[in-house]
Amino acid sequence: MSHNFGRRAFVRDGSLLLATTACSLSQIRADALVVEPDLRIALITDLHHADKPSAGTRHYRETIGKLAEAAGQIQRDKPAFLVELGDLIDAADSVEVELGYLKVINERLAAIVPERHYVLGNHCVDMLTKDEFLSTVGQKRSYYSFDHSGYHFVVLDCCYRSDGVSYGRKNSTWTDTYMPPEELSWLKQDVAASDKPVVVFAHQRLDKANDHSVKNNADVRKILEASGRVIAVFQGHSHKNDLQEIGGIHYCTLVAMVEGAGLDNNGYSILEFRSNGLLRLQGFRMQHSHLLHR
Repeated sequence: MSHNFGRRAFVRDGSLLLATTACSLSQIRADALVVEPDLRIALITDLHHADKPSAGTRHYRETIGKLAEAAGQIQRDKPAFLVELGDLIDAADSVEVELGYLKVINERLAAIVPERHYVLGNHCVDMLTKDEFLSTVGQKRSYYSFDHSGYHFVVLDCCYRSDGVSYGRKNSTWTDTYMPPEELSWLKQDVAASDKPVVVFAHQRLDKANDHSVKNNADVRKILEASGRVIAVFQGHSHKNDLQEIGGIHYCTLVAMVEGAGLDNNGYSILEFRSNGLLRLQGFRMQHSHLLHR
């Protein structure tokens, strides 16, 4: 299934809607309402759960309550799986304390939906090693791919320093993030081998060149574009809503759950996949909603 169509952008009700040049906005909206989704998944990011006082706009102790609200909506929508896009926990000064944060929040996640996928964020492996984090959440690898309902999904790990060393035990700075050659090689082979539409999950941003971006993000984008099958990348890290289209691929940055006090400042979403080529991101609270056409 190819997604290399021409696109026009429309802005309505604060949301960017991307449609093929052959379809009107009204047709796109009608399709989105009539066609039942082939697949639903839940997306959350940057929870930064920690039992410590708020700092600036980050309210660490409120994450539990915000996740409880999100859980109600997610369970009503019955997604096939949930993807957590990184920074599930915030940093601590000891392995024991940071593992404690992780165990508490992961128990809440496990109660929401059986199948979960975790993208490593810089705060996930600030004090902890990758093996410690992954073994605690029950995930075997930090980057991998899987198929579901006719789509190919890719989970990336860019928690490496520019010299290729993995984050862990406070050996890194959040602005130095990189995808090492072995992962680039794996990614190239993986997306080239798939005959399905591809969706990618990342923590650090792949669409911009700034402190929140992967240093060699242009190399990653080149691989994604060359495959001809990648529809969209969903990412977190910068804590703010954003949507870019580069080389025929949508880069959707999701809002952080930790930001702001109270449930009004919560943010989470349900992503629906439809056979007519539409991806509908239904955002809740501070998370923007989008219709994306492949």
